[in-house]
Amino acid sequence: MRIVIAGAGDVGVHLARLLSQEEQDITLLDKDAAKLRAIDSTCNLLTCTGSPISPRALTEAGVVGCDLFIAVTPYETENIIACQLAHHLGARKTVARIDNYEFMQSPTREFFVKQGVDTMIYPEYLAALEIKTALERNWVRHWFELHGGRIIVVGVKLRDNAEISGMHLKDFARREHNFHVSAIRRHHEIIIPRGDDCLEPNDILYFTTTADHVDELRHLCGKRHEQITRVTIMGGSRIAVRLVNLFDSRRFRFKIIDMDRERCIRLSEKCPDAEVIHGDARDVDVLREEGIHDADAFIALTDSSETNILACLMAKEFGVKKTIAEVENIQFIAEAENLNIGTIINKKLLASSGIFQMLLDSDSNDSRCMALADAEVAEIEVKAGSKITRGAVKDLRLSRDMTLAGMVRDGQGMLVSGNTVLQPGDRVVVFCLLGALHKVERLFN
Repeated sequence: MRIVIAGAGDVGVHLARLLSQEEQDITLLDKDAAKLRAIDSTCNLLTCTGSPISPRALTEAGVVGCDLFIAVTPYETENIIACQLAHHLGARKTVARIDNYEFMQSPTREFFVKQGVDTMIYPEYLAALEIKTALERNWVRHWFELHGGRIIVVGVKLRDNAEISGMHLKDFARREHNFHVSAIRRHHEIIIPRGDDCLEPNDILYFTTTADHVDELRHLCGKRHEQITRVTIMGGSRIAVRLVNLFDSRRFRFKIIDMDRERCIRLSEKCPDAEVIHGDARDVDVLREEGIHDADAFIALTDSSETNILACLMAKEFGVKKTIAEVENIQFIAEAENLNIGTIINKKLLASSGIFQMLLDSDSNDSRCMALADAEVAEIEVKAGSKITRGAVKDLRLSRDMTLAGMVRDGQGMLVSGNTVLQPGDRVVVFCLLGALHKVERLFN
C-alpha cells in the first residue's frame, strides 16, 4: 500500500516505523526538517518537508492516488483540513487524529465524512475504552476480542501460586485444555514460545481462547475477579472525562484528584456524577485524607509517565487492588510491567492499533491489533491456493518468530493445533514479532 503520514510527532513517527517494517510504501510529511532527518536515517521510508495543509506539499508527498492518508499532527483543525485536501487530491481513504469527542457523534460525524474525512481517531477515547475493559476484567493485563468475540486473546501475569508456574510448555500442551500460549513477555523481551520454553513466575502470558473458557483460564493462572466500585483517578485529563462518562453513575463511584483549581471547576461540570477534589495526589497525606485505603482501583493519568508509575506503586502499598497507569514513553512500558503496577495505557499504541485496523488490502479483510509494544496480533483470512493450506500446521516449517493461535471457521471460534489443516476462508489469529507480519501475509495470500 502507498501511505502518506502527515505529522512527525510521537504517533506519526511510531506509525511510520511500524509500517515501514511491514514493507509498506511510506512517506512522512512534516514542516520540521530536523524531525524528518532524525527518522530518515533509521527507517525505510521517504520524507517530505512541507505543511500538511498545503496542496503543493501534499502533491509532492504523493497524496494523489495514495491508498491511505493519515493526519496525526498535534493540531486537530490542521488534521481535518489536511484530510479534506487529500480527499480532493484523490487519496482513497483518509484518517484524522482529533481532540474533540463531539466530532465522533452523529450528525457531526456524517458531516465530516461528506467533507472527505473517512475516519477519526480520538486516542483519549480509545484509552478510556481500554481502561473500562481493565476495570471490568480486572484480573487481566490485556484483553483483545477478535472476530466479534469468537476468539479472545488474554494477557495474564503468572504468579507463584499458579498451577502452571514452572511448567514446560510441551507438558502443558499434553494436558487437556482449551488454551494456546501464543506469546510470553519476560522482562524486556517478547518470546514466541516453543515446547522447551518454561512458564516462569512473573511472565506475562498471552493466551488465545474462546469466550466460554475464559473462567477456566482465570482459575488456571491463580487469579480472581475483584469487585470494584470505588475508583480514584489522579489527573483530570481528557481520558478521565471520557472514562467517567462511559459508565452509569450506579456502576462505579469515581473520585478525581487534580492540582489545577480551574480544571477542577470544569471537571465538576463535565463529570457531574464524579467527586472532584482539588489537591496533589502525589502527596501521601492527600491520598490518606481522600480515603485511598478504601479505593478498589487507582488510575494515574497525569502528563508524566514517571509520576504515574510511582503513584501506582504507592497505591499498591496502600492495598489498592487494581492500578492503571498511563505510560506514554514506550521505552518505559516493559519496565513498568516488571514493577507490577497493573495495566499500562499508551495512547500511541492504541492509536496505532486503531489505524492498523484500517489497513485493508483490496483483496483481504485483515484486522490487526497493535496494543503490544514489540509484537503484532493479526487476524488474516486464508486465500485459496495459499501456502498455508498445503498441509498440517506442524508440517509447514513456520518461522520461529510467528505462531498460529486460533481461527474462526464457519462462524465458530477454535484453537489451532499442530494437526490443524487450514482451509480457504478460515480467519486465523497470528502472533508475530514486530516487523514479521509481511512474512506471515505471504503465506496466506
